[in-house]
Amino acid sequence: MAAYIKDWFVSNNSKDFVDASVVKENNSRIGEQVVVDGVRIYQDANGAPVETVSPLGYHVGWAGVLFLNVSQMVGTGVFSTPGNIMRALDSVGLSLLYWVFGAIIASAGLAVFLEYGSLFPNRSGGQVTYLEQAYPRPAFLFPTAYAFFTVAFSFSASNSVVLARYIYRAAGYTATEWENKGLAVASYAFLAVICLLSTRWSMRLMNLISAVKLIILLFIVFTGFAVLGGGTRVKDPRQNFRNSFEGVTTNGNDIVNALVSINFAYTGYDNAFNVVAEIHNPFPTLKRVAPISLLIVSILYVLANVAYFAAIPANEIRESGELTAALFFEAVFGGKAAKGLPALIAVSAAGNIMAVIIGSTRRIRECARQGLVPWPHVWASTKPFGTPFAPTLLKWALTTIVILALPFGDAFNFLVDLRSYPDSVFLFMMVVGVYAIRWRRKKAGLPPAQFQAWHSALIFSALVCLLILIMPWYPPDEADVSFWYGTYCATGIGLMVGMAAYYYFWIKLLPKLKGQTIRTETLVLDQDGSVTHRLRKVPNAELAEWDRTHDDAGNLLADVATGTAVEGNQHLIHRLKVKDSTVEESFPADQKV
Repeated sequence: MAAYIKDWFVSNNSKDFVDASVVKENNSRIGEQVVVDGVRIYQDANGAPVETVSPLGYHVGWAGVLFLNVSQMVGTGVFSTPGNIMRALDSVGLSLLYWVFGAIIASAGLAVFLEYGSLFPNRSGGQVTYLEQAYPRPAFLFPTAYAFFTVAFSFSASNSVVLARYIYRAAGYTATEWENKGLAVASYAFLAVICLLSTRWSMRLMNLISAVKLIILLFIVFTGFAVLGGGTRVKDPRQNFRNSFEGVTTNGNDIVNALVSINFAYTGYDNAFNVVAEIHNPFPTLKRVAPISLLIVSILYVLANVAYFAAIPANEIRESGELTAALFFEAVFGGKAAKGLPALIAVSAAGNIMAVIIGSTRRIRECARQGLVPWPHVWASTKPFGTPFAPTLLKWALTTIVILALPFGDAFNFLVDLRSYPDSVFLFMMVVGVYAIRWRRKKAGLPPAQFQAWHSALIFSALVCLLILIMPWYPPDEADVSFWYGTYCATGIGLMVGMAAYYYFWIKLLPKLKGQTIRTETLVLDQDGSVTHRLRKVPNAELAEWDRTHDDAGNLLADVATGTAVEGNQHLIHRLKVKDSTVEESFPADQKV
């Protein structure tokens, strides 16, 4: 049978040839060597298996990369965040510099993602994949922790609520809280259905909305130039730029809160890394287009804020909340002109939601393909529409629950802040992981990455993450929530500790008590060709036989296997390995190999 499979493989001259040899160091596996379309990848075998052909298709081109990043970065933040930053820093000059700092911070983070993207150019999922590969030991620890936070916090409630509020404001209707909730749920459901039915059309719609966003920002920027030139009704456009650094805050908590707001505004510069496997020739495209998307947004952010400060007194911006852009239009064009702004911001929020759905559903799917989510074949499947069906439904369900269950106010904002805290932890671990991967590859004699982040960028990213993690513990001058200011930080740390305890119980203690050992098993869904891992608790008495008949990545060794290739499920089949080649072949349930 093994000879038959090998002959079949050679005669078909498959373009999806995979060399699944294993690189070993001191008799310890450090990576699985995979060649996909001429690109050589070395990844730890415990990681989710590489899909040689994307079951989600290839609908992401250079425009998709550009607008996936732009659309997530440009949500509602640039229209509302300036007020929060001004209130925290109390300085026009420093507020403007913070937008430049945000661009520098995002650029350093992008360099980190580019190095990982060059190492694993056929793996979607972004941080999910990169943490999995950076920390293969202890096995499944980081993937387990990340899977929990990815699944549990995979809601987009805040943007949905903002979308609903601006739709009502555009219609001139004063809505109750439950009317806002109802429209938020309905709006998110509509956008989720589009993403569920077609990746191609959801990408096209998102690209269109993203182009509209850029036009809105360009209009604000050019209007700002007109204000500074004295061509509008604003009488003193330079009033905020005189002595602009007076009154700078010295409170550490306020400084970091402003930094968190800036990071939030730039969140999304890495969104395209979530869909890497859906891009033809992915790394060269990412290396070229991702920096362009960040550069465009950075320039527009800085110039838009200059426009705001040229038209609006600093004290009004400080108290503007989410209405900074509305005050700008009122100051320049009058109250009637500003009435059309909410509709534009609603469009921007809708594009942001779509970009988040597209990116985060891929992260959930990758968590499942690592075998760490129950029924991984369900989450990995792209049936029936060629989209991540189950992850999209999960995001819709969690978003709906959060919107309906939590009252607007402190509790709602707390959950949003809580989600941001582990993000800094994971980015810090990614930076450290870069050095870990470099060291392991060098020790094993593997070639360096196609792109290597500069040491200055890595160190800078790590220091910013530490600042964001540490400084929120410093007491603010004035608390803006009804509970202890450090509650979300303490809760975030508590959740991570809880995940470590859960990992130890599930992966270490429980199998040990039952006389079992965790092994990964590679499965192929014959419905759409999706490939996933499944964790198997193998009795220690059967462990030697399992290791004899499976390689380190969980592929069934067809030349030595004596059991059935399909174990009780017509849709789950082992990936069969023949010498240095991997072949995905479906067999009847009763056929022996």
